[in-house]
Amino acid sequence: MRKHEPLYKSFGYAFQGIWRTIRDERNIKIHLTATVLVVIFGLLLHISETEWFVCAVFIALVISLELVNTAVEAAVDLVTEERRPLAKKAKDAAAGAVLAAAICAAIVGCVIFLPKLVVLL
Repeated sequence: MRKHEPLYKSFGYAFQGIWRTIRDERNIKIHLTATVLVVIFGLLLHISETEWFVCAVFIALVISLELVNTAVEAAVDLVTEERRPLAKKAKDAAAGAVLAAAICAAIVGCVIFLPKLVVLL
């Protein structure tokens, strides 16, 4: 039976994965920029605690799926560099999951923020 590494090392590996993804992947930088804008607008428009919670859940969902998408792409690339239908299917499905979550997040963001912006204008 394999001996488990200390828990702090597991967290260290997880943080390395997050930082490496942020460093190397364009799309997560876009999602993080959107996150900063949501926080800024949330503060300026005084969104409610419930609205903050909903925003936080969608932010976590999109960022998490982007990390998983990066992992799927890396794993597929590790297995094959050839253009293969199953490799494409895996990569496209992972990217589609991120896109679906991002679209839902944008819709929810519009529901939360647009009425508050309209009142200001």
